[in-house]
Amino acid sequence: MREAGLEIEVDPDGNLIGRVPVTVTGTVPVTVTGTGEIWTGSHLDTVPRGGRFDGALGVVAGIEAVERTGTGAVVAFRGEEVGCIGSRALVARGSPLPGAFVELHIEQGPVLERAGAPLGLVTDIAGYARGELVFEGRAGHAGTTPMDARDDALVAAAGAILRIRDAASAIEGAVATVGQIEVEPGGVNVIPGRARFSVDVRAPDRERLDALLEAVGLKPGAGVDPVRMDELCCGALREELDRRGLPVVELHSARSSTAAGCRWSSFRPAPAMMRAYSPRPACPRGCCSSAA
Repeated sequence: MREAGLEIEVDPDGNLIGRVPVTVTGTVPVTVTGTGEIWTGSHLDTVPRGGRFDGALGVVAGIEAVERTGTGAVVAFRGEEVGCIGSRALVARGSPLPGAFVELHIEQGPVLERAGAPLGLVTDIAGYARGELVFEGRAGHAGTTPMDARDDALVAAAGAILRIRDAASAIEGAVATVGQIEVEPGGVNVIPGRARFSVDVRAPDRERLDALLEAVGLKPGAGVDPVRMDELCCGALREELDRRGLPVVELHSARSSTAAGCRWSSFRPAPAMMRAYSPRPACPRGCCSSAA
């Protein structure tokens, strides 16, 4: 940021912000803040196997964009992947919010690659909810308990996981993931007496999210509501893509609050919020593998 000639601020919440100094005739350069600012940027932390470009691409590209245009601000939010710490704290503190926030982010998915498109336009961020399901059975010896006498908690959990997959597949635009499983007592020669697993569900709107929650056995109404991106700014990006002869691929961002949903929900009072995606570069080392 300093090499780009930006004025650096670390706000009370630990967010790093770089602004273009504004020179007023007869005065020294000053930085101007306020609700009319346009912000860009992203985050610098990532999740396991999130890839080297997760978040960092948006910060680096934001620095270049602000430097080239000579206006606006670029922000690196603190701790976005562990609960949107920086963006939530900024809003809770009552700090002036930008007039618009524009972010470039890798897709971390196959849609743009399949479409052969270099960029995509996010029109909304999916709502999401997380929960846990527990199945009780009866622990027993793996060698002395006949198959017809078993009450295997893990077998019951496995059936539920398949039903969760099928429920998400039946709802357009919805996804569901079981990413963690714990089995007790956990012995290699012991029939599981208890199985517990996490459930992560996401959908483009509240109606579909609630339908999925009910189908997987969680409470409808839970979680974070979907967020619609500002149509004025989406329209401007559509026009620019068209002007450059690029296909206009509109996407629902199903990324969670870690680096997207929370941030845009926090900045919802601002009139312009959207997200551009770039496709995953081919990488044999997996540096752009899909993130949770």
